[in-house]
Amino acid sequence: MAIKRRDFIKAGAVLGAATAIGMPSLWLKNADLARAQGGEIKVGVLFSLTGTTGIIEESLNKATILAIEEINSAGGINGMQIVPVIEDPASDPATFAEKARKLVLSDKCVSVFGSYTSASRKAVLPVFEKRNNLYWYPTLYEGRECSKNVIYTGAVPNQQQDEFIPWLVERFGKKFYLIGSNYIYPQEENNYCKKLLEKLGAEVVNEEYVPLGHSEFSSVINKIQNTQPNVIFSTVVGDSVVALHRQYRAAGLDPEKMPMASLTTSENEVAAMGGDAAAGHFTSAPYFMVHQSPENEKFVAAYQKRWGDDKVTHFVSEPSYFQVYMFKQAVEKLAASDITPPNIRDAVKDVELIAPQGRVRLERENLHTWLWPKIAVAQSNGQFEVLKDSTEWQKPEPYAAYPGQECLEEGLVGA
Repeated sequence: MAIKRRDFIKAGAVLGAATAIGMPSLWLKNADLARAQGGEIKVGVLFSLTGTTGIIEESLNKATILAIEEINSAGGINGMQIVPVIEDPASDPATFAEKARKLVLSDKCVSVFGSYTSASRKAVLPVFEKRNNLYWYPTLYEGRECSKNVIYTGAVPNQQQDEFIPWLVERFGKKFYLIGSNYIYPQEENNYCKKLLEKLGAEVVNEEYVPLGHSEFSSVINKIQNTQPNVIFSTVVGDSVVALHRQYRAAGLDPEKMPMASLTTSENEVAAMGGDAAAGHFTSAPYFMVHQSPENEKFVAAYQKRWGDDKVTHFVSEPSYFQVYMFKQAVEKLAASDITPPNIRDAVKDVELIAPQGRVRLERENLHTWLWPKIAVAQSNGQFEVLKDSTEWQKPEPYAAYPGQECLEEGLVGA
């Protein structure tokens, strides 16, 4: 629902008054209002349920709602219930920004959980930085961002590629074909990939980007057949992943000789394309549904009980789930009158918990998360087989591709 002009003006007036005496006063008023309405903590849930990335984002919505329902059924946070305000931005960055403003200004949410693509995260970022609110972003992403208003719980390039690229070169060879969707995430991931390939004496035979939602890959397949790479490195996202895999298989290409290696193909996309189209291709991520741990068994069972036995969990739905528990731990440290976005941000620094993938921790310096890299191969049954599981969790380095730059508590240094 669009914000009405008179409501926007009224909200702006309140914001202007609050600015004169300090932003926390605005959030104190909002928190008091929530308590007066029955001790509720309002949060936004901003994932696309329709559009090209709806194929993946609807599962992030489900994982978020599952965690909220679990917390509420266990008594909430210090006796207060979490109230989710759900919006569908329909895979459109401009709509993401519009819905974010509504959640922050009209709904007075103290945090918002949302986004899959970097394009949508970039679209909402000005809203959260201007209003000093807090956005929880669960997706693997390209790094190169240092914001005090975003909690990043997905993997950055060093957490997916540092082990993956050398592993691929060793097993398949040094010729890589880079194919991605045309926006910042694939471009930056490929930038990092090329730096690793250069160190390994490997080469890029072609680098190509297709529009979001692209579904016709015949020209890409022809170029792959002509260049004969050892590895097709894919950062294609959304329903385009399904089309790429199906057309690869229809062309008779062989994953044993020329596999696709992806940072973005999860159990969710495999379910959409069919196991036969995915079998033999590789993904690097901190989490796979088959991971063996008591926490993961509980997560998978709860997810399927809530949403259906045919549903799958994956490496973005998992942080969508555990970041709500990080939010819970942070808010538990606060008195009801102190539940403001800045206070939640300060309270969540260094928070640790046992997630389905293993123990994770929010790094206080850059608000990114320590994670457990894994390499897996897709099976015809729709699941992955984990081939390599890291023995130690890996520190997030969002500026690993840019030596001399670092995100610290005081902000970006070396820029």
